[in-house]
Amino acid sequence: MGMQTGSKSQPSATDPAVTKPMLFGLTAAIVVGVIAPIVLPHVTHPSMIYHIAIHIASIAIAAFLSIVSLAAYRRAGGSRTLFMTMGFIALGVAEVFYLLQSAGLLAALHVPDINVEASHLILLAMLSLFGLGVLKVNK
Repeated sequence: MGMQTGSKSQPSATDPAVTKPMLFGLTAAIVVGVIAPIVLPHVTHPSMIYHIAIHIASIAIAAFLSIVSLAAYRRAGGSRTLFMTMGFIALGVAEVFYLLQSAGLLAALHVPDINVEASHLILLAMLSLFGLGVLKVNK
């Protein structure tokens, strides 16, 4: 019997042993575990919990899609995949801003010269990155 080569002791995001539903569950649990203790003490109105829950769910989905697309980029490369990965990361960052604003932990960050919220610029960057990823022509 020879030694096995290339075996991994830990499964990774690109390993078939880690299914996407398992990865999503783990990502969502981490996001909720980190964010909920920070924002829940700041929820004063009963209906605000739904607003915050939507932002937490959006962050969990954006984090999951960022991880999956980053794994795809590491596996296959390509600028299209890189643009899409950066777009998902930008979505996650914008959602964190929105969540912190909703919980009253952060005032809206305005870019002074143009009087636009930073989160809106991040969303514009996200849409631009997704557009580049979709419209990019492979040569």
